[in-house]
Amino acid sequence: MEQYEIEIIPINFFSGGKIYRDWVDITPSEAYKMFLDDPDSFNTSSASPEDCLQVFRKASQRAAGILCITLSTQLSTLYNAARDARELARTELPQTAIEVIDSNSATPSEGMVALAAARAASEGKDMAEVIRIAEAIKDKVSAIVFLDTIRHVYRSGRIPKIASRLGSVLNIKPILTVSGAVHFAGMARSRKNGIERMLQMMRGKVDNRPVHVAVTHAYALDEAEKLKERIASEFNCVELWLSEFSPVMGYACGTGTVGIAFYPEDKEDR
Repeated sequence: MEQYEIEIIPINFFSGGKIYRDWVDITPSEAYKMFLDDPDSFNTSSASPEDCLQVFRKASQRAAGILCITLSTQLSTLYNAARDARELARTELPQTAIEVIDSNSATPSEGMVALAAARAASEGKDMAEVIRIAEAIKDKVSAIVFLDTIRHVYRSGRIPKIASRLGSVLNIKPILTVSGAVHFAGMARSRKNGIERMLQMMRGKVDNRPVHVAVTHAYALDEAEKLKERIASEFNCVELWLSEFSPVMGYACGTGTVGIAFYPEDKEDR
């Protein structure tokens, strides 16, 4: 964010009767402590067009063009909010060109799309080329997430609450992928087996090619650091990041979640 002057449109969440903006008013670790204290009071809300417009105003002070990369439209209404804000900006910021694209993802895989676009912009590429590069990364980035518990997944609206609780009792630990929507990719009975399965899925996609990787976690730093060390030793990493899983998504995944986002680097990327 600092190096490439990337602005973030924060998503709101509620806890204990208060509204917080993710990464603005509170860090993920602080949010997860609140989540563990009172998970039933935790909820989320997408950003509004006005939230988006405020970020567009700030970015327009230093840029003639803005590319806004949003969460998948299948996971959030943010894309629509950003497009509404773009329409409002036509009058207020007539000299600023604003484009909005759907990342078709979330978690660090969305961040990888944004980072590739920001790097292209920093190299002086025009908006059309920046969008082309973002779309290319969007098409090949993958995200795999291992949940330590299925207890909270009912909050995503994808399985009934009773099924979620039954799965928790049975100690079912799901493995999910994010591609447009969240997809069920398998399950494991232990964290060790779940991480092995994630790495096996990653190998199947990247083979021996150089790879860009981000490891993410929800209040599971030790496990994430171990996973990062293992990826560094087993894969040819062009770059390897460690980040915290946003509590906005973590409220449905629960603490203990670990995940990986990655894409292989092909010859045309070099």
